[in-house]
Amino acid sequence: MERKRAKSGEIRLTEVAKLAGVSPITASRFFRNPEALSISKRERVASAAKELGYVPNLAARALASQRTEVIGVLIPSLTNNVFSDVLRGIYDASEGSRYSIQLANTRYSILQEEKLLRLFQAQKPAGLIVTGIDQTPESRSVMEAMNCPIAQIMEIGPDPVDMMVGFSHYDAAFAAVSHLISQGFRRIGFLGAQMDPRMQRRLQGYRDAMKAASLFDPRNIVTTPVPTTVTLGGTLIADLLLRTPDIEGIVCVNDDIALGALFECQRRHISVPEDMAIVGFNDLEFMASAVPSLTSVRTNRYEMGRRAVTMVTAAIDGNRPPEPVVDLGFELMVRESSSARGV
Repeated sequence: MERKRAKSGEIRLTEVAKLAGVSPITASRFFRNPEALSISKRERVASAAKELGYVPNLAARALASQRTEVIGVLIPSLTNNVFSDVLRGIYDASEGSRYSIQLANTRYSILQEEKLLRLFQAQKPAGLIVTGIDQTPESRSVMEAMNCPIAQIMEIGPDPVDMMVGFSHYDAAFAAVSHLISQGFRRIGFLGAQMDPRMQRRLQGYRDAMKAASLFDPRNIVTTPVPTTVTLGGTLIADLLLRTPDIEGIVCVNDDIALGALFECQRRHISVPEDMAIVGFNDLEFMASAVPSLTSVRTNRYEMGRRAVTMVTAAIDGNRPPEPVVDLGFELMVRESSSARGV
């Protein structure tokens, strides 16, 4: 006998409850807060929903509760390995909770970010996680009006919209340059790509560290706005060597550029670190396994994603963190590519 359907043909929650052998209230609780049910009831409701093809009506729930059970996440890239670690932390932290993650890609465009923030605003998310702290006045206005917990990630600053979790890109770059100087290198260059605000702060850290040591020379900076690739790293160091053939070391805006620079040095028979020291940024897995192994700034990307979710969900439940800005810091992973030279 065919089960009754709503006139629209949609499956009703009452049908799911009947098939699972639970009350409609229990079935509803499963979709709002599954951890509140026993494992047996969870399995029965989930099985019934799957068999019937039931999908919760988030729009109707938002009208009733003034918010969905969705946490929106805005990141600038789906292909950059840096953000895969962040997303792993986000999804691990949200697993088993009543919240689902809705991902949006801004593609490093401030106009796209504004558009996506307005879209999220209309959907009434329970919370929001946004990459970076350099939103336009329009984007910031939308975020401030959303009436939900918001965590800005990947860096920290003095004026959070709500909460922040990240580290200082300026301090990390300053530390990388200071390390090379302490190892006896003096003519140190900077290679940069995809020069968004976070990359600009890394560049400023380089500038200030070199100026503090009275070593700054603007000719030693090579940057481009185009997206970063390993191949581009080779191109950038080739350009730098044309300008200043006596360069002794480089700080790279990320690990892809550092690896490409290493390959180009090897192609030109430039010995690393004897003739060229190299430092990257982010400390992706391949940095430790390169030959020679590459020094890099390690950033706590997984923890940024995980902590952002825990901060947002705690704030949704009325348990806002006592400190709205969390500095996870960084660690300089010193390896073969920046070994000391004689002073």
